[in-house]
Amino acid sequence: MMMNHRPVGSLVIRQGTLLIYIPPSYSFYPFKLHNHRKQSQTQGGLVMENRENIVACRNPTAGDDEEATWSHAWGLISGFAVSLTLKTAVELGLIDALTNAAGRAMTVDDLAAQLPAPNKAQAAASVDRLLRLLAAFDVVRCSTETGPDGEAVRKYTPAPVCRWLTSNHSDGSLAPLALFAVDQDYLPTWNQLGAAVVGGVPPPFERAHGVPLFQYMGKNPRLSGVFNQAMFHMSVKVISKMVERFDGFDGVGVLVDVGGGTGAALEMITSRHKHIRGINFDLPYVISQAPSLPGVENIGGNMFESIPTGDAIFLKWILHLQNDDACIKILKNCHRALPASGKVIVVEIVLPATTEATREAQDMFLLDVIMFNNLEGGKERTEQDFVNMARLSGFDGAFRSTYIFGNFWALEFNK
Repeated sequence: MMMNHRPVGSLVIRQGTLLIYIPPSYSFYPFKLHNHRKQSQTQGGLVMENRENIVACRNPTAGDDEEATWSHAWGLISGFAVSLTLKTAVELGLIDALTNAAGRAMTVDDLAAQLPAPNKAQAAASVDRLLRLLAAFDVVRCSTETGPDGEAVRKYTPAPVCRWLTSNHSDGSLAPLALFAVDQDYLPTWNQLGAAVVGGVPPPFERAHGVPLFQYMGKNPRLSGVFNQAMFHMSVKVISKMVERFDGFDGVGVLVDVGGGTGAALEMITSRHKHIRGINFDLPYVISQAPSLPGVENIGGNMFESIPTGDAIFLKWILHLQNDDACIKILKNCHRALPASGKVIVVEIVLPATTEATREAQDMFLLDVIMFNNLEGGKERTEQDFVNMARLSGFDGAFRSTYIFGNFWALEFNK
């Protein structure tokens, strides 16, 4: 029986039954009852109605924003747990196992059997919880079947994104980056972000560990190994796309790769462009570990002092490590090393001039804050930022930009 003068949404408990008073101002959405079970379940004396039988109602004056913004805030706060769950799935070989199953759906018992766990049943239950979360984020796909005992059995297959999360993907993998991003020695550095905002230098990483990033990794072979693998696999993908989409290597006789490491990028470029002779230029201790490659000469030195001469100079992921003054110094050294018809080719993220809530903008501005966390002066830049630095360095010729892949661009500055 309905009584008058009850507050909106008031509750009445009568003989163990919960009654909800819904005023006329509330709207009901059309629904159809799908009672798959004849009788309601009981638990602890309470009547547990099927989900299908619950009537959804809302106050239309409240709008949908409250629910959506709450969910948005919750997602932002708990994002770290997704990253750590993904790291665990990569680390334990779960992503590899699903991908290597060649389309066969795997149960958590199948997956747990591959783990060095003394209690396989307990491990299987834990794996199920991790994969359910990753399924909700479309990292894996989940299907449910009814087992012989009538219980639900979940099976998992890889979602398309797993292409980039396997450890053995020859086309470039983000699996090492998934490990590095939330590594036990790296993740805590982000707790110093606020101190760096208020206090300035040093950056958060250096505040946490007492030394700059690359100096720390020089003393931490484990972390350095993960980082180097992450950079190598990213480079493989970006350079493979670059040699497909970028025509700026045409007409280049000698290409100098500044900070070229072991020469992996030059090897890919010269393999595609047979006419190019490569010069791999890096610090002497790096060059001492670089292999001998066909058509590539290894030269040790310091880019802040001088750079070998070539028709074009290649700077991949170099400028975003530096502040503006350091970038201009490097670019001036490039200008001096180039002939009158020479050019510098810069590969970097290019930030949009305006900020919008897009997936691409999230990725790019996230990388900028990562650079703020990692290195003093490190940052991503807009196209105009790059043009301004190039002009101040003496490059007043034609400028051209070519999109490559994954928010990376090739920027050509002619002398």
